[in-house]
Amino acid sequence: MKAIRLLPGKERSLLRRHPWVFAGSIDKGKADPGETVRVEDVAGRFLAWGAYSGESLIRVRVWSFIEAERIDRAFFERRVQRALALRARLPIASTGLRLVHGEADGLPGLVVDRYADTLSVQFGAAGTERWKEVLADLLLQASGVSRLYERSDASVRALEGLAPRTGWLRKPEADPGTTEVTITEHGWQLTLDVAQGHKTGYYLDQRDNRGHFGRWVRQLGCRRVLNAYCYTGGFTVAALAGGAEHVTSVDSSAPALQRVQAHLALNGFDPAAGACVDADVNAFLRLSLDAGHRFDAIVLDPPKFAPTTAHAERAARAYKDINRLALMLLAPGGLLFTFSCSGGIGAELFHKIVAGAAIDAGVDGAIVQRLEAAPDHPTTMLFPEGEYLKGLAILKAA
Repeated sequence: MKAIRLLPGKERSLLRRHPWVFAGSIDKGKADPGETVRVEDVAGRFLAWGAYSGESLIRVRVWSFIEAERIDRAFFERRVQRALALRARLPIASTGLRLVHGEADGLPGLVVDRYADTLSVQFGAAGTERWKEVLADLLLQASGVSRLYERSDASVRALEGLAPRTGWLRKPEADPGTTEVTITEHGWQLTLDVAQGHKTGYYLDQRDNRGHFGRWVRQLGCRRVLNAYCYTGGFTVAALAGGAEHVTSVDSSAPALQRVQAHLALNGFDPAAGACVDADVNAFLRLSLDAGHRFDAIVLDPPKFAPTTAHAERAARAYKDINRLALMLLAPGGLLFTFSCSGGIGAELFHKIVAGAAIDAGVDGAIVQRLEAAPDHPTTMLFPEGEYLKGLAILKAA
């Protein structure tokens, strides 16, 4: 077994069970992409088993901190079964759920989402790429489904020196390979395409927050709703299910907006209850403010403005601007659901950004709920970097 020797003092994070070893922590040693290596401290003492990636700044991703553990098929079978056993204990009201969430499930670089009878999988690191065929078989065996589509096209693969790959990894020979899937969520029906949709096909991390939003809309009697960065309209469906009279859905993707309209029809809503606007959200907010429009509830669910802390300052300005405009567009007593999925923006900083936006808008409000990813996207105590989605539900002062 090849060994990676760390520089003096660089073993501290591993002793705290953090699963990453950065390139700058290594004194000597290398291996093939994805090969299992023994990580040692400066004295040669065992620290962890991990997958080596010579192209990545995260040079080793840890599989196990147990010296006697073998990294083989049986190891991955145990990890997959443990991940699915956790999901079986969670109150998930959907046929779409995350089965494996990378480091949080002890499988760094692996993301597995189940959409009804289909698994959509991202192999995002050299280690999971090396074990891809074994993992594909184990995932089908443990989940009981027969279709597995690979969505290894996230930008993180380039950082690992891996080319993007998409397509069917497993499906029955007679299966036509249709990538369109329908799931149920909180009693609604939603469609997605595992080949073309964002991430693995859909934003399952917002599932519980969509349910929360629908309940708040009903509780507050919100009639006019704005869903900004709406994608395929999950929050739009939630608002209409909550009793909203009209929802304006804004996105810069025409195909996404077409699916919003399809979702209205699929769930039996009057097409006149929804307006789809193909526009830049920031420009739309400004034009709406100039026109004197007001909304009883607004959702701001923008894309990732700050992938790392290095982008935080510029992203903070962007988050502040859209939240300022949204708070000004809200009617007195209105509801704002605002989010950041940027790993470089922590929950405390996001709170400060939104507070600054409120000051600039000249408004006050009460934070009535803090929002996060659904529990099938867990954050573990030993890997806080896994907490990426954060949000606030704010009631504007009347």
